[in-house]
Amino acid sequence: MDIFIGPLLLITLVCIECLILWYVKKINIPWNEIIMNLNSGHIIMWLFRGGELYIYYLIYNHLSFNLLDSWSNIAYISFTFFAWDFSFYWLHRLHHKIKLLWFVHEVHHQGEHFNISLGIRNSWFSSITSIPFFIPLALIGVNTEVFLMVSSIHYFIQFYNHTALVKNSGFLELFMITPALHKVHHAINPEYLDKNCGGTFNIWDRMFGTYQPEIENIPIQLGLKDKYATNNPFWINIVPFSNKKNLKEKSADNFMLFLATLLIFIHFIVYIKLESQETNLYTRISLILSIFLSTLAIGGILASKRWAVVLWVFIVFILNWVNVIFSGNNILLLLCSLTLVMFTLFQLLTKQIKLFN
Repeated sequence: MDIFIGPLLLITLVCIECLILWYVKKINIPWNEIIMNLNSGHIIMWLFRGGELYIYYLIYNHLSFNLLDSWSNIAYISFTFFAWDFSFYWLHRLHHKIKLLWFVHEVHHQGEHFNISLGIRNSWFSSITSIPFFIPLALIGVNTEVFLMVSSIHYFIQFYNHTALVKNSGFLELFMITPALHKVHHAINPEYLDKNCGGTFNIWDRMFGTYQPEIENIPIQLGLKDKYATNNPFWINIVPFSNKKNLKEKSADNFMLFLATLLIFIHFIVYIKLESQETNLYTRISLILSIFLSTLAIGGILASKRWAVVLWVFIVFILNWVNVIFSGNNILLLLCSLTLVMFTLFQLLTKQIKLFN
């Protein structure tokens, strides 16, 4: 299966959930928070994820004890599936306990609304700080291909854990980290802090004393204890390490900027597809640059920064066409670029984004 299918399915589920919450359940959607969930740094995180896999590959190829070589495929994959989740439990739990690791992980906890898009909100550096926890798997003898497959399955399951549509998962509550249990994990109530650290299974929480279902008379409060607000994906990732936690940026929810963010995320999916086809280096660099700058521009427009509008126009009308040229007029990139141009022209002509005046 092509690796771009996962992110494509994920962004589809985000849109479906938003539509159901908006049109069916009549819930006001926090578009700006969803924008920042999608905009928190996917392209940079993807690059670091590649670095994580490369380090894993080096350790497996040069330092592995190859203890699983004689195992059957079923035993091999089954063991890896549970061993990966066990490793993730300790990764997750220690990211809550060790200050430096919390500075990385708190990006995911900044969101104050619980929905699938929150599962995308992660620090640029999350893959870097994950490496030590998965090294034992490489040393034991889990090859890189199986590690990638199993981790991808687990991460996709974890997006289900963030849905706002499921209140109770029935019998799954007995052994899985469900949306109900993971919402507790995101709470800042003293009774709920640092609980339910599992990824897919809740058996580790039950074994190690961190299991906690919602308490009937204690409503869940989401977000961070020391709250701050920024629309800038750079600051989202850097502020936890700094003394700038007094940032307070406010802006009205903007559905049109959600659509812009959606278009950039589609560009990101196209980048993943082209990367798997071993596209030339110039196309990759140009696409990485345009996607990264787009995230900064969207954050700046949310914060009413005039430079952000100029940057957005430069990306749409110049840099995107550089991407197309470098790619040899790739049809997917061409369609994405044309869509961005039409979308931006609509904003300019109808003044939907006020800074475009």
